[in-house]
Amino acid sequence: MNLGATQPKPLSDARAFAEQKRAEKRAAAADIGVDDKFIDHFVEAFYAKIREDALLGPIFAERIADWPSHLSRMKAFWRSVLHNSGEFSGNPMLKHLAIPGLELRHFALWLDLFYETLRDAEDHHAATELVGGRARMIADSLLTAITMRRDGLAGGRAGKDLPHV
Repeated sequence: MNLGATQPKPLSDARAFAEQKRAEKRAAAADIGVDDKFIDHFVEAFYAKIREDALLGPIFAERIADWPSHLSRMKAFWRSVLHNSGEFSGNPMLKHLAIPGLELRHFALWLDLFYETLRDAEDHHAATELVGGRARMIADSLLTAITMRRDGLAGGRAGKDLPHV
């Protein structure tokens, strides 16, 4: 008999725990100004910059015909990332793997525009750090997967030179 083993919690306890953690994450983000209104604003402002950019704009224009729908999905994505809302479903990795020619310069520029947008909207530096940090982790993950697919294990640190917020 293993006296140190714990019994699995009932599903209802696990759900309640998950909901509590989700609420705590949302409250912590809201305390530094990262609420739904903030997410809506920065997604709109960021993608306006992307659409105007000479390098990234054409990549997006080639793939996105319905911008309102895309922006709605991106808002749901960022609420899921920042508030653990669970409302986004999809596979961003597969979408990015399917785009030929993406490399460090694309992700670095994406991050630079992202950070610029955050700083433009900044009311609380911790918000910029939180959102920018998550964006960098995502960019690093996507770039690393793309590079490893192309170059094998040699691409395992592809995102090490991406800019920080």
